[in-house]
Amino acid sequence: MSISTSIDVDRPPSEVFAYVTDPGRFAEWQNGVVGGRMANGGPQSVGDRCVTTRRIGFAERPVTSEVTHIEPPRKWGVRGIDGPIRAEVNVTVETLESDQRSRVTIELEFAGHGIGILLVPLVVRPRARKEMPVNIRRLKQRLEADSRPAAST
Repeated sequence: MSISTSIDVDRPPSEVFAYVTDPGRFAEWQNGVVGGRMANGGPQSVGDRCVTTRRIGFAERPVTSEVTHIEPPRKWGVRGIDGPIRAEVNVTVETLESDQRSRVTIELEFAGHGIGILLVPLVVRPRARKEMPVNIRRLKQRLEADSRPAAST
């Protein structure tokens, strides 16, 4: 059962896509993220690894994901490849009003491994349902407040 959240943003799709898919910017709008980067350091392609450092409880833990698809400036997805809780994230950016506005949709699904099998339904999904609307509103605020073009992927 996936969690899906959408919001309209007053920025062109290319800028929205570049920002929302840049792991180096995740900490600016995602609760619990303290850092992120692409392992290869270059433009993203299918199979590349993304390392996101998340605060989980009182510890910071790296989480590795693999890019599953990328179609700039419309679609991007990753899936977790390590740890007891692995997220699958799909981002869609739709064009609104002649390429001047965008609709961002983020879909999350979680798979548990080991202890994660218990944690996903009891802790992870309920927390994600609460955090996603806050995260996506923060994403909109950051994009609309920042007049600089977003970094390209």
